[in-house]
Amino acid sequence: MRAGTVEARVKEVKLSPQGELEAHAINCIRFLAADAVEHANSGHPGLPMGAAPMAYALWTRHLRHHPRSPLWPNRDRFVLSAGHGSMLLYALLHLTGYDVSLDDLRAFRQWGSRTPGHPEWHHTPGVEATTGPLGQGMAMGIGMAIAEAHLAATFNRPGHRVVDHHTYVLASDGDLMEGITAESASLAGHLGLGKLIVLYDANHVCLAGATALSFSEDVAARFAAYHWQVSRVEDGNDVAALDRALDAAKSDTARPSLVIVHTQIGFGAPHKQGSFTAHGAPLGGDEVRAAKAHLGWPPEPSFWIPPEVEGHFRAAVGRGAIWETDWTERFAAYSRAHPKDAAELSRRLAGPLPPGWDADLPSFPADSKGLATRKASEAVLQRLAAGVPELIGGSADLNPSTLTWIKEAGDFEAPAVRPTDTQGAVGGSWGYAGRNIHFGVREHAMGAIVNGIALHGGFAPYGSTFLVFSDYMRPAIRLSALMGLRSVWVYTHDSIAVGEDGPTHQPIEHVASLRAIPNLLVIRPADANETLWAWRVALEQRRRPTALVLTRQNVPTLDRGALAPADDLRRGGYVLNPEVTRFSAILMATGSEVALIVAAEALLRARGLPIRLVSLPCWELFDEQPADYRDAVLPPESTVRLAVEAGVALGWSRFVGSRGATITLDRFGASAPGERVYRELGFTAEAVAERVRALLA
Repeated sequence: MRAGTVEARVKEVKLSPQGELEAHAINCIRFLAADAVEHANSGHPGLPMGAAPMAYALWTRHLRHHPRSPLWPNRDRFVLSAGHGSMLLYALLHLTGYDVSLDDLRAFRQWGSRTPGHPEWHHTPGVEATTGPLGQGMAMGIGMAIAEAHLAATFNRPGHRVVDHHTYVLASDGDLMEGITAESASLAGHLGLGKLIVLYDANHVCLAGATALSFSEDVAARFAAYHWQVSRVEDGNDVAALDRALDAAKSDTARPSLVIVHTQIGFGAPHKQGSFTAHGAPLGGDEVRAAKAHLGWPPEPSFWIPPEVEGHFRAAVGRGAIWETDWTERFAAYSRAHPKDAAELSRRLAGPLPPGWDADLPSFPADSKGLATRKASEAVLQRLAAGVPELIGGSADLNPSTLTWIKEAGDFEAPAVRPTDTQGAVGGSWGYAGRNIHFGVREHAMGAIVNGIALHGGFAPYGSTFLVFSDYMRPAIRLSALMGLRSVWVYTHDSIAVGEDGPTHQPIEHVASLRAIPNLLVIRPADANETLWAWRVALEQRRRPTALVLTRQNVPTLDRGALAPADDLRRGGYVLNPEVTRFSAILMATGSEVALIVAAEALLRARGLPIRLVSLPCWELFDEQPADYRDAVLPPESTVRLAVEAGVALGWSRFVGSRGATITLDRFGASAPGERVYRELGFTAEAVAERVRALLA
């Protein structure tokens, strides 16, 4: 089906947007939102009422989507970064024919409903990302645009453009204030992501009052400096002007676009329009009725949709069917011309890992000197990258330290960019086909962009920084867990062994903080072979993210001939020396401290004290094991237990029990060689052995 024919057929199913129908359609969006907020006695009516015209222009004239097929791969993505305005999105989803009913709108913000207070991915059909924390949606949209650019560069062939779609973001004043927006927008401009278009709802109002209280910068100049195309629509109710601005944005394929749309929050509400009082609370029954009267809308019934308006919006179903059918036919032609590429793209979009993806992974022989788990991770990553082409990612300007570049895989850069100094990607620049993303010193943006890549589909993305800087990206980590994404967070320099850089760079509370996030696997491997299995577990996850916590310093590679195999890491915790069936105490640890308890066990054994050793690299996986397995590892009878970890004690109490204790840290570290810091703070085999003897006394 030729493109011209497709567009001609699309126009046939478009109703004329002229005159009253257009005005009624926009007001229908406004009052579905206002009625839902009023019915819930909770929500944000102001943004939907002010932004309804721009949403209407986008969804009826530009957005390529198919309401009956929300996951059609080549659809345009729409991200409501201003997630507090969720009723705008829910109204659009219902009106255009997604599986979101009028009853779902009536159940807005209620227990068990499909229309929660902020949009949630995989909860409501048509929602592309979980948004609400401001700025996150915009950065995730940038991740989606990166994903589209990479897949297009990797799979499109002359005469076959099977990956070709836009990412649209609707952002608010609050989104533009957040620091993550500056980080991510700067990177998007550098990368020249021309398929990214942001509609900025510039209503000059936030929750506490006018933006003039705290926000007076020239946004247009800022984004122009970021190398974005910037345009303005002075009247947010002018649909024709909005249409032209979106056309102009799509025509610039070398730069992302910011369309600044000047609107009035709560448009139509005569006493609250333009005021912060319309932002985050119901308008009130009298004000809703006054707004309806002001805009010529009947006061009753609530949730009213004129039949002609419903028909106008539901034309999206017919348009979407044409677009998807055309793409399906084009993909069939692509499959005939390039069968291997088509099969690989289909597999990647479906999600399963390729056959034999883990067939050629390295193994690490026992070595008392060992190597850093970050170094073991580097070796594993190279082998994984060869077998898992969807593996893509980078670091926050730390590739030489976190060792997370994929060798010979190129840099992800705008095709015209050819850096002369590529510290990370040994293969040089490959344009958008490169698999190494240089995020720059932008941890917060990196986290959300990785999430956006995962949301797009077709990838197993990762981002890396020092563990102490995971705090900079915590909102993105939390959202990855909330959405259940296969994002992999690679955190190195995991303890006081960082040494000379001192306490600013020595994480103390960070592992415990990450463990507090539901649905996040936190894996702190003990040696090179546990690191191998940690990566395997991370990639096997389909509905949750993983944090890999790795050492800067060398740690011994344990002798697996004498100890349990490292694949027991899959169970989260395991007995390292299962041949010891009768024991006086249990020593448990994670990460680099496992080597300490192994050394301490030798000292205690020499004194005639049999000791069980337990490695607990992933508490979350251990908690998921059957109770009989957990009891076999940590017998419930009263036994002396000692936990050793170079971090805060938080969380260990449930493992050490009533007769147990911890060797942990309740203070910050110090600047000195790592071994000296460990020794001064009590992390030695002798100190561990002495503490066990004291507990047994």
